[in-house]
Amino acid sequence: MPYIDANVFIYSVLYAEEQEPKVKYVRQILQSIEKGELSAYTSTLTWDEVVWIVRKEMGRDEVLSQGQKLLGFSNLNWINVDENILSNAQALMNKYNLHPRDSIHVASALSRKINVIITDDSDIDRVKEIKRTPLG
Repeated sequence: MPYIDANVFIYSVLYAEEQEPKVKYVRQILQSIEKGELSAYTSTLTWDEVVWIVRKEMGRDEVLSQGQKLLGFSNLNWINVDENILSNAQALMNKYNLHPRDSIHVASALSRKINVIITDDSDIDRVKEIKRTPLG
């Protein structure tokens, strides 16, 4: 059961398969989740990251559509970021010199005993408690 980082959703929304080879891979993952073939988790922070980038790159109308689509994504399990996750994120930042958002994603995954994260963020490779699966 993997944790899905925000960049999986961002690649799917922003790029066409012809532009970016990773898009085919991320869309296959997302389709597997939607069909219930793959059980996956993400953090509520993912919604913030996705809508922020979509608004910046594509504008207000598209952000409203994509934000709602993400909230209604079938078979995707959401992890609420709470004080415990933030405390663990702080510890991960201290231990591995991670960026704040990366540490929140990792702490969210670890809070559900998830040890695989699908992401293109190579900084995650420093974290011994989780294995990164790169995109494509």
